[in-house]
Amino acid sequence: MRRLPLRQALCLLPLIAVAVWAGLHHEVLTSGARQVLAADGSWLLAALGTTLLGWVAVSFARQGTVHERLPAGRLFATQFAAGAANHLLPSGIGASAVNIRFMTRCGIPPARYSAALALYFLAEGVSRVALLAALLLAFPEALRLQALLPERIGLGLLATAGVAAALAAVLTVCAIRPLRRTVGGFLRAALTDIRSLHTRPRRVLALWGGSFAFPVLQAAGLVAVALSLDLHVPVAHIVLAYMAASVVAAMVPSPGGIGSVDAALVLALVATGAPATTATSTVLAYRVITVWLPLLPGALVLGALVKRRVV
Repeated sequence: MRRLPLRQALCLLPLIAVAVWAGLHHEVLTSGARQVLAADGSWLLAALGTTLLGWVAVSFARQGTVHERLPAGRLFATQFAAGAANHLLPSGIGASAVNIRFMTRCGIPPARYSAALALYFLAEGVSRVALLAALLLAFPEALRLQALLPERIGLGLLATAGVAAALAAVLTVCAIRPLRRTVGGFLRAALTDIRSLHTRPRRVLALWGGSFAFPVLQAAGLVAVALSLDLHVPVAHIVLAYMAASVVAAMVPSPGGIGSVDAALVLALVATGAPATTATSTVLAYRVITVWLPLLPGALVLGALVKRRVV
């Protein structure tokens, strides 16, 4: 029996992973597909359009993290493929691995691409939290979380737990000398790179414009799906629900947010006043469009990029 060359075998790995992943989540996939078939097609096309534009926004944000001009076509294809890889590994590891390989092929040294990844995640986190804070100030009564939380668990307790976890991480780094040196050296190199990048207006616009545009486009996709299923919730409240759910789900390291994002989105929509059944249908249809439909094409693109040594 002939053996496949190593490069061809690596090209097949994304497809095998997608097949296994789809098999493990077939119930969610089939249920969401039924919801998509019952929805208004014009709004679903709008959701597909915002999903496509989301990869454009991510490409701009990635370009804004490095001084070098990255090849635009390959950069976009890499972000599309990274989306598929991100649904197979937890906490953004898949997307980060694909982007590391891409930047390595572009001649960017390890210290620089590490700083670029850190800057990307920082900008992404800051943009989501800033948008959430602005929406909470504009619509303070839209998200009624207290109705969903047990009586003994309040928002203050949740906030305290989050601050305590962050403080524990900082104290751990400070207490362990080798870890403190490593983190300190990385932060100094990253801050130098960040200051240098922020002296270039085009990189600033690409980084922050893309970082703010991506969650807005994702929220717009959720709005389009909600309208296709006649979810009777104000548009601004749906956007707020998405921002709140994405911030909360980011704390749970699940591949592609499967499970964590779905649950957080349903709870957030219910907290805005949506019926639980319609909210669940909306989230299932939304996740089919943004996760499941691009998964196989993304895996094919990833295999092609590996074969051509782009990543």
